[in-house]
Amino acid sequence: MYQALLISYGLISLAVIVLILLQQGKGADAGASFGGGASGTIFGSAGSGNFLSKMTAILATVFFVISIMIGNINSHRHNVTQGKFDDLSSTAEQIQQQKLEIPAVENKNSDIPQ
Repeated sequence: MYQALLISYGLISLAVIVLILLQQGKGADAGASFGGGASGTIFGSAGSGNFLSKMTAILATVFFVISIMIGNINSHRHNVTQGKFDDLSSTAEQIQQQKLEIPAVENKNSDIPQ
């Protein structure tokens, strides 16, 4: 699953880059109003802004979700390789045992007020 996430992460990042580079700037609409030939394009005379903007937003959202998933997997990967998640039932017993082994601290300076 981790490998599939990494591959899809790379493909989505490339798709977002391509979609961003395909979009027109804000000043590009002025040329179309003076007969720039925008009516003969694939997306029609309205332009591709709406379609490309929506696709960019969707792919950017998926990109960030996959980023969080990969980060979460990587943060727990060290614990899994060490076997820390194998038996969680003994963890509570180990904590209680460690609390019992902690020695009490004696106050050697009893004449100093606290």
